[in-house]
Amino acid sequence: MSGSLPFYQKHHLHYDRDYRSKETVSKLSQYQASNRYTAGSSTSAATSRSSGLNVSTHYGLEASRLSPILKRAKPTYLAVDKDHQIIGYVVPIFRGSQEFGTGFSSREEARVRDSSEYMARRDLFTSGMEMERSEQTSRREAIRETAERISLNKRIHEHGVHFKRMNEDSLMHTPEFVIKPRSHTVWEKQCVRLYCTVRGWPDPRVVWYKNNVAIDSVGHGDKYKLESKYNMHSLEINRCDFDDTAQYRVSAMNSKGELSSFASVVVKRFKGDMDESLPSPRHGPVCEYGVNFKTHIVDTFGVTFGREGETISLGCTVIISPALHRYQPEIQWYRDDVLLSPSKWYNMHWSGDHATMTLTHLNKEDEGLYTLRVITKSGYETYSAYVFVRDSEAEVERAPGAPLDVRCLDANKDYIIVTWKQPAVDGGDSILGYFVDRCEVGTTHWVQCNDTPVKFARFPVTGLVEGRSYMFRVRAVNQNGMSHPSRVSEPVAAMDPSDRARIRGASAPWTGQIIVTEEEPAEGIVPGRPLELQVTEATKNYVVLSWKPPGDKGLEGVMYYVEKCVAGSDTWQRVNTEIPVKSPRFALFDLAEGNSYSFRVRCCNAAGVGEPSDPTEASTVGDKLDIPSAPSKVVPIRNTDTSVVVSWQASCEAKELVGYYIEASVLDSNEWAPCNNKPVNVTRFICHGLTTGEKYVFRVRAVNAAGLSQFSPESEPVEVKAAIASPTPPYGITVLECVFDSMVLSWKQPTFIGGADITGYFVDYREVIDGVTGKWHEANIRSISERAYRVSDLKEKRKYQFQVRAANMAGVGIPSLPSDTFLCEEWTIAVPGPPHDLQVREVRSDSLVLLWKPPVYQGRDPVNGFYIDIKEADAPVEAWKGVNTKATEKTFFKIKNLKEGGNFVFRVRAQNKAGVGQTSEETEPVIAVTKPGTKEIVVDVDDDGIISMNFECCDTTQDSKFVWSKNYEEIADTSRLTIETKGNKSKTIFNTPAEEDIGIYSCIVTHTDGASSSYTLSEEELKRLLEVSHDHKFPVIPLKSELAVELLEKGKVRFWLQADKMSANGKVDYIFNDNLISQGDKYKVNFDKNTGVIEMIMDSLTPADEGTFTFKLQDGKATNQSSLVLIGDVFKELQKESEFQMKEWVRKQGPHFIEYLGYEVTPECCVVLKCKVGNMKKDTSALWYKDGHEIKADENLGFTEGVLKLEIAQISKKDSGVYEVVLKDDRGKDTSTLNLTDKGFKDLMNEVFSFIANSSTPLKITSTENGIRLYTFVSYYNDLLQVTWHYKDSAISFSDRIKSGVVGEQLWLQISEPSEKDMGKYAIEFNDGKGGLRRTVELSGQAFDDAFAEFQRLKAAAIAERSRARVAGGLPDVVTIQEGKALNLTCNISGDPVPEVTWLKNDREITSDEHCILKFESGKFASFTITGVNISDSGKYSILVKNKYGTESGDFTVSVFISEEATSKKK
Repeated sequence: MSGSLPFYQKHHLHYDRDYRSKETVSKLSQYQASNRYTAGSSTSAATSRSSGLNVSTHYGLEASRLSPILKRAKPTYLAVDKDHQIIGYVVPIFRGSQEFGTGFSSREEARVRDSSEYMARRDLFTSGMEMERSEQTSRREAIRETAERISLNKRIHEHGVHFKRMNEDSLMHTPEFVIKPRSHTVWEKQCVRLYCTVRGWPDPRVVWYKNNVAIDSVGHGDKYKLESKYNMHSLEINRCDFDDTAQYRVSAMNSKGELSSFASVVVKRFKGDMDESLPSPRHGPVCEYGVNFKTHIVDTFGVTFGREGETISLGCTVIISPALHRYQPEIQWYRDDVLLSPSKWYNMHWSGDHATMTLTHLNKEDEGLYTLRVITKSGYETYSAYVFVRDSEAEVERAPGAPLDVRCLDANKDYIIVTWKQPAVDGGDSILGYFVDRCEVGTTHWVQCNDTPVKFARFPVTGLVEGRSYMFRVRAVNQNGMSHPSRVSEPVAAMDPSDRARIRGASAPWTGQIIVTEEEPAEGIVPGRPLELQVTEATKNYVVLSWKPPGDKGLEGVMYYVEKCVAGSDTWQRVNTEIPVKSPRFALFDLAEGNSYSFRVRCCNAAGVGEPSDPTEASTVGDKLDIPSAPSKVVPIRNTDTSVVVSWQASCEAKELVGYYIEASVLDSNEWAPCNNKPVNVTRFICHGLTTGEKYVFRVRAVNAAGLSQFSPESEPVEVKAAIASPTPPYGITVLECVFDSMVLSWKQPTFIGGADITGYFVDYREVIDGVTGKWHEANIRSISERAYRVSDLKEKRKYQFQVRAANMAGVGIPSLPSDTFLCEEWTIAVPGPPHDLQVREVRSDSLVLLWKPPVYQGRDPVNGFYIDIKEADAPVEAWKGVNTKATEKTFFKIKNLKEGGNFVFRVRAQNKAGVGQTSEETEPVIAVTKPGTKEIVVDVDDDGIISMNFECCDTTQDSKFVWSKNYEEIADTSRLTIETKGNKSKTIFNTPAEEDIGIYSCIVTHTDGASSSYTLSEEELKRLLEVSHDHKFPVIPLKSELAVELLEKGKVRFWLQADKMSANGKVDYIFNDNLISQGDKYKVNFDKNTGVIEMIMDSLTPADEGTFTFKLQDGKATNQSSLVLIGDVFKELQKESEFQMKEWVRKQGPHFIEYLGYEVTPECCVVLKCKVGNMKKDTSALWYKDGHEIKADENLGFTEGVLKLEIAQISKKDSGVYEVVLKDDRGKDTSTLNLTDKGFKDLMNEVFSFIANSSTPLKITSTENGIRLYTFVSYYNDLLQVTWHYKDSAISFSDRIKSGVVGEQLWLQISEPSEKDMGKYAIEFNDGKGGLRRTVELSGQAFDDAFAEFQRLKAAAIAERSRARVAGGLPDVVTIQEGKALNLTCNISGDPVPEVTWLKNDREITSDEHCILKFESGKFASFTITGVNISDSGKYSILVKNKYGTESGDFTVSVFISEEATSKKK
């Protein structure tokens, strides 16, 4: 077998069979290891084959080691032979709870041993005595075992009861109503309370409903009150009224299920309080209390197209009259005549006047005809429209569409049949089959049910867990890939149908596992034969068997074994050897296609296996249901401008037909698209969404569970446009004039003209005598085109009724309803009759145009004006109000300032001298809204100057016509206008526009929804259009710029201009002094047609080039020209500049100056001379000169373009002079000069001074011992800087008392011995030749006081410093002197007053004596004399001077030594 796998298995996540649920795998493993449940196990099968019947002996049982029975497991004890066939039943062995873990008791072992010996003896010996003895022994053992079993069963039951109490699953149960709510009948304005008591575990959640709508107690707290206490729940309705009459439902729900209970509330009203306007609550058409409800459904939804996964809303506005405040109709929604209920797929809302249904997540199941039904007490009204659902975008290109309508049938304990419908889209390749997925409710894990795709649209799913709920989905696959999954099915529980009927509260399978109750099995009864076994379904993939359980006892806990037999043989083979089935249904797979089989079924339970059922007839494996034949005779019929009605002949002898798919294709395109994505089970279908004017062909194919049929033959092509039918009846017949033998009638055009123009009308009349009507008579034999007609040959004073029929090319329509009865009597009133034939055109959001025809009956005097009235459509008669206060003489009027979206009606009244006449019939309601795609008339002037009015309509049909009018009268005279119409566009051309063409031009398109527009041609507009027309007839080429001149490199002269727009055929003539010039050596011309730039270039100008230059432009018939005059000084200046530019170009061929020599002042007040040079080489030198003397040479500069600099750090007068830089090399030289003398130097210094001034700090105040000083700092000071000090805005005259000066970078002003006269504003002004800079300070007030006080302090301190006692000098630090010598020291003393002098030795005062003489002479000199020093005079001496200003001391040390001679003498 090949190792390749289909792609759907290669890429499937669960191909390793792990897709099976854990419960299924567990169940399989339990049955495969059946030694835990049966005496004959799969593990001991090999042993049993060799030991024969010993499989049921004691040793076989001991080897299997029976274990305790698991919860809810149903053990079977079956003895099997070597062929694995059941031959008997082994009596189950029970053990006490204390022995569950240890195996058999000794007594049980003996019983088993004896039982085994008995069976062996029965087979080996035939002696009757031995058999009798053995039977007696067995009876005694049986009696003993029965007693023991009864005791053991009691213990097991007690143990089970305890286990159930401890098991949470046993505690949980569905809700149950202990006390149900009771119905009540109450009087109006009374309160009523509904009670119920609910029990369940977990605690149920209780919700109250009114007519299946959940009650919102939060939003209506004043009306409803909900309470829940101790499992008792109540709903209180406050102040009941008539609307509270309803059916109330209380729903209790928990994880085990849901249960509901119902109660009705009837609210009665006292007869005296009865609302006469309210009808009785009775179904069907009624008309009581004078109320007859009329229902109108407006603002309807149309045919809707959606895509899978999208959300759409369908809505209609419902108008019910009369409007009763408290009355609400019943709203119902249907799909394909099936009533819909709110669900997760459908949200329904009723707002009081608008009904909406939202499809939250579209699937193809949602496709169909949706109907809104509004039910009132007087009947009901409906509205329907189709909703189409297209397939969503496939994840894989050309993958099929998703299947649809997945349903579950024949659900049993472990078996469910899943059915679906095939999709209409197969992706271009045939569908290989389908995969079925299942998901257990409460989980999100999807498991694939089939390994290979099935082509049959029905599949039996087995291996389900009983009591659990499942959902299913289906996916289609072709050779390109997998489709999206279908919409999931409704949840379904795997359980016996009879059990489902007995289960209460199982209406919510999504809440988890459903409780399945079982009765205790009857012991010891083997079930009988299954009944009515039959093959219910057979395909080449599987065969489904069904049967009925046996009708005798022993049915509880019964399971089934299915056996098959190949036709022609007597060998029966068990199919489900491992897993007995619980359901009376079974699906057999892996049967050989084409072979015939018979089947039979056996029942089994704990008592044993029953007899087989009667075998079925031989069935051949293969598809029993054939694919239907192709439909035929497909006939398309025109319907509307976007739809076609397709009918066909049904498939012959089609079995179990699901429906039909219709496809459409534009003729010759060979691209088919489905018209429906949900099969239809009729042979006629309306295909919507087609393109108007296109031709389509159609084909149909049938579908059943076996698959899709071949396509029918293609239909004849049909063009999509509205079908033609006879018009509907006219209406609104009124009398416009009446004389003694005739009447003039008018009527309104039919609401539907049948898709073709109305060719005329036929009027009938009949006489009415005493309320009895006569026969109808024709008033006209030939049709009349107008909607007004005079019926003659009537009899005066007789009464008549009239009816009108409309005709078109399809025929004459049905007559209108008979008019009111009119008396034929001549009118003699003075005022006019009613206007008629009111028409509404040009409807916009805020305006419309109303047209009418004047009255036929004029009255005594001619009509001289009209009045227009307006009101909202649903407003009362009293709401009519006039539009115009002044009568208009025209028969048309534009009504403005309408409310957008408003619904209005209009009428017209005529007047003459006698007064205002009768009102016309009112118009149909008109909604003021601009319809999408509405266009207006556009006026255009073409290139030839022809003026035209253009109108385009997007909603035209093949029969549509453009009708042009002037002043709303159809244009008959075409001498002044030419009308051209092509497709959906129409043009009206003015032949010779003039004042007689002034007026209002309008255009209406027939066979549309009122497409019209108008254009007012006023005198001013006509004048403007004529000017534009002239410009187009004699066009001028627009210029972006006029002719100009500019100089280029090398002094070339460029003349140029730019045109705004010129075609490729445009040309230019170049003229100089009226002479045409052309391309040559002197003139280079160029015309760039992309940019519109036109230029002429000359290398240089000579005196002969003085004159006028002109460019003449021509493009088709459009022309223009531009001239430039170059004479006199203008020409000379241009010529001079050209020559200069030529010289400049020559100069720049060698080293040259890009920027000539200049200077700049740095923030540090340094002057830098610099120039920018270019076209430099390595051997180019740059020489600097001052006053003709070289001062610097720059060589080997190393750059092509750069800057040369010369820095002057501290500029002064000596730096004045003429500076020059010379560039030169072998290509030439260039010179740049800078004059820094006189004015040049002055300007430079002024710039330096400006930098100095800007660097100055604010003027500050300080004090000295001599006075007050004002000062400022500058970053750099130059001796040439000129400053001026000001006092009170006047220059200061300096004196000995007021001085100025400079110290470093500080400029100061000293005021000596200041006084209050010196208070005021001081300023210093820096002169930089440009207005200077001034710094100011205010020396007054506190500033002066502080400065003056500081001055006084410093002055006193200075005086004290000068007058204090001082030792001026003269004393050495150390005096070394020989003993016996004389010491004389003198120092200067100063101080005023004269200080006191004190001498100290070793910090002790000494006085003058003969040995030490101390003197102080003239108050200046102090002397210290020792006549003959000795050793004792050594020490530290100090002089201390003191006066009132201070004290000062001077210290010296005296060191006396002994001479060597004196030392030797002493020795």
